[in-house]
Amino acid sequence: MPRVSGRYERSTTSTEDVNAFVPFPLPPREPDLVLDAKALQSAEEALRHIEVAVEMVPSLDWFLYGFVRKEAVLSSQIEGIEATLTDLITVEAQPPNAPDADVQEVCNYLAALEFARNQLADPSGLPLSMRLLNETHAILMSGVRGEGKAPGEPRRSQNWIGGTRPGNAKFVPPPPNLLPEILTDLEKYMHADTHELPALVRVGLVHAQFETIHPYLDGNGRLGRLLITLLLEHWKLLSKPMLYLSLYFKRRRDDYYQRLTAVRSHGDWEGWMSFFLEGVAAMASESVKTAQKLFRLVTQDRERMLSADGVSISAVRLFEQLPRRPILTAAGVEAMLSTTRPTATKAISTLVDLGLLKEVSGKQRDRSFVYVNYLDVLASETV
Repeated sequence: MPRVSGRYERSTTSTEDVNAFVPFPLPPREPDLVLDAKALQSAEEALRHIEVAVEMVPSLDWFLYGFVRKEAVLSSQIEGIEATLTDLITVEAQPPNAPDADVQEVCNYLAALEFARNQLADPSGLPLSMRLLNETHAILMSGVRGEGKAPGEPRRSQNWIGGTRPGNAKFVPPPPNLLPEILTDLEKYMHADTHELPALVRVGLVHAQFETIHPYLDGNGRLGRLLITLLLEHWKLLSKPMLYLSLYFKRRRDDYYQRLTAVRSHGDWEGWMSFFLEGVAAMASESVKTAQKLFRLVTQDRERMLSADGVSISAVRLFEQLPRRPILTAAGVEAMLSTTRPTATKAISTLVDLGLLKEVSGKQRDRSFVYVNYLDVLASETV
């Protein structure tokens, strides 16, 4: 007999009455969730491999810089935002230029993630709670499309997914009057001291439940995927946010939505968890390979630079900053190295002559330079 994962409640909108779906509290019951032990083991082992890989590299900051930004871009792209990783890094290299609307949304994602991580890491900060998610959501939606849809506040009106109105929607989330109770149940599940299910499984369950609740008028998809990143770190499955799982969701966007729909329509939590665990295993493996590839590239380029004649200390110092600043300008290098403009320009020219940097702006002034080989690897599938 299929599992029932929720019930329907009549919800009144300004134009019509609809049946809104109200999910039952986690974990799945009647029957209890049946785990694919092999898929779970593969995903957990893949996460451990990330931890081993990052211990072997000299600078975790390199990879955190790139991987966090890649996840921010990919999660935003799932929602139709067109900014690329190169767009984001270009804007960061050229302050105080205001980013366009799409890039600003990605910048907000980064700011929201940083805020939430800092709060959870601070003993006096906000705990994992709806208050934390509300404040994170406010940052996510600040000054961008959707900023007029009550940022930081659970919705007070009925929303829907797909269709032109609630009556022809693909899915109608819970009525707003039931949100306090439903969100309290979710918060209690995240806070519970004892659990019968492994932490990684709980991450997948919480994400699906959050997306089903759809507690905000906008930004639910991005915040729900940001929540995965937070939980992986907060529940000590990863020491740092080194997994860009949104790439898996982007590659298999239709499957992603269909699996979430099947949870609601048929109680198919097993199908969702198999999909989720497969994604964790696949993207953890890719994260390790990407980290190794970037490390080899930097090592080889460093050796080539150090073996060249007449390389200045400033050029060496600049090279060591490239993984954190793969796109840069002379003004940026001047500030980064706390040096003069002529010294900064000479350091850039040295790396250009060695083929490590490439001028890409085509301008005479305010030119931009890119660590092309590094960015090509990091930015894969973000365009």
